Amino acid sequence: MTEPADDLLDRAAAAALALAAERPWGEVALKDVAKKADIPFAELYVRASSKAVVVDWLARRFDLAALKNGHDEEATAHDRLFDALMRRLEAMEPHRAALIAIVGAEGVAAAALRTPRTARALLEGAGIDASGTRGAARLAAMTAVWARVLQVWRDDGGALNRTMAEIDKRLRQMNDGLKRVGAGF
Repeated sequence: MTEPADDLLDRAAAAALALAAERPWGEVALKDVAKKADIPFAELYVRASSKAVVVDWLARRFDLAALKNGHDEEATAHDRLFDALMRRLEAMEPHRAALIAIVGAEGVAAAALRTPRTARALLEGAGIDASGTRGAARLAAMTAVWARVLQVWRDDGGALNRTMAEIDKRLRQMNDGLKRVGAGF
């Protein structure tokens, strides 16, 4: 009997993180991920035909952290977005070294493909509409904010003080820019 796809991919993602922490990501093959996760290779391959698919699944699980716990309707949009970003980063934090290694090996282009999806999750997690023309402007702005925040997070150890300051600064700039084009929140 095969296990549900979510469980299998969660196990593969956990194994991928462990392997990325142990050795260079470029030296890790999908077969290694299957072995580490104790999943038959064929079963993993049917659901994830490459390491990139496993990493994509992992990114979706981190996006889920931004969407969980809802948002405080009484809080400002800025504060709700700040909280969504922090939930996402807090989910990533225990895996910082592995994630940095994976992104370093994948290259910026591969990571950039996931950035708009994460930006949408952050907006939606904060209860901010990302649909239509105004939503497209918000999505583009949030994508730029998320990309910059990730750069700062990568180099910010410890209590994430620099990262939190960057989030606050970029969200303020984002809303000011969006207001000028009629898409503020």
